[in-house]
Amino acid sequence: MRFGALEAGGTKMVCAVGNEKGEILDRVSIPTETPDITMPKLLEYFQGQSVEALGIGCFGPVDLDPASGTYGFITTTPKLAWRNCDICGYFRERLKVPVGFDTDVNGSMLGEATWGCARGLDTAIYITVGTGVGVGVLAGGRLLHGMQHPEGGHILLPRRADDAYEGKCPYHKTCMEGLAAGPAIEARWGKKAAELSDRPEVWELEAHYLAYAITNYMMILSPQKIILGGGVMHQEQLMPLIRKKVTDMLGGYIQTEALSDMDSYIVPASLNDNQGILGALKLGMDAKSAAVTCS
Repeated sequence: MRFGALEAGGTKMVCAVGNEKGEILDRVSIPTETPDITMPKLLEYFQGQSVEALGIGCFGPVDLDPASGTYGFITTTPKLAWRNCDICGYFRERLKVPVGFDTDVNGSMLGEATWGCARGLDTAIYITVGTGVGVGVLAGGRLLHGMQHPEGGHILLPRRADDAYEGKCPYHKTCMEGLAAGPAIEARWGKKAAELSDRPEVWELEAHYLAYAITNYMMILSPQKIILGGGVMHQEQLMPLIRKKVTDMLGGYIQTEALSDMDSYIVPASLNDNQGILGALKLGMDAKSAAVTCS
């Protein structure tokens, strides 16, 4: 079978076709412009691929409630042109195939749970740190939705005493995204993250905020594994700093076998930056399976 996969991001849209083995057979990248410009290009790609279902992992916030009149819509995104865009319905109506839909970061979590380092686990989190911060949650073997979907990138963090930066998020200022995403790093230090590799003070502060948030996630969700991805995490010096700071912040309170090897507990993404598109592929596979079951 051939399944379509769409990783819908604020900068680019990655379209792919794959099979049930997780093999990517074809892929293209299309710039994210306005819906009027971008959506027909995406549709044209999938119309030429004979897919049996489509999975979409999308930037958000999005409406994931199947009972809602705006299910499958992008909602209050700061990308104003995409507000109230019925991205799910657009493809369902035109491709005439089942469409699976979730957040982009939940998609990455699903990719890791299906083919990556979280396979076999029933509770894990995937954190992406890039132009924004997002958290995908696998809980009890299922992606967590709830009232909407996790917005772990916007948990509020106390600003460290020696950090004078006010925070980048237009909604919360000092949420995790406002203090630790790529744009916050650039605004605080005057250079992009990739240009600051030789500045240890940059990464010591970044690790502090990420570790603070991770410690809170651990206390609330009790994940069996924590996976970190996104462009900022390409800074290899971050991972050992984060592990050390999380250990210190836990203060010995949690004693489990998993935490005896922090290198295997807090880990980098394992699918060569394909976790998002592979998660979208699995969303399409699951949508097809659900449609067959219901028919």
